[in-house]
Amino acid sequence: MPSAGVPETAVFFRIGNDGGSADRLLSVTSPDVRGGATLTRHRMTGGGAAYRETIESVAIPEGTALAMSPDGVDLTVTAGTARWRPGDLVPFTLDFRRGGRIEAFAVVVRPGTASFS
Repeated sequence: MPSAGVPETAVFFRIGNDGGSADRLLSVTSPDVRGGATLTRHRMTGGGAAYRETIESVAIPEGTALAMSPDGVDLTVTAGTARWRPGDLVPFTLDFRRGGRIEAFAVVVRPGTASFS
């Protein structure tokens, strides 16, 4: 869920690559996200300030997993989220270069209640 008064929120997936070669997450879409979804990476400046950088795609090497988190890669979604309630399942389509399209669900949680292990 977005924080009060904030039109954006983050989505986190854990994506494993058990295939025989590296793959790349190219895009993520959802019919429940009216404002679109953007792959982003959390960055820090030399002065300690944080900012979000849009990325075109993200590599997932063979035999590894991408664990999205607030401190690394995530998915930023905008608008249309006000109707979500904790526990709702939001459908997403993850599009991979080699693996094709994979359907997944994100569980809506209140800000600050998710763990990223």
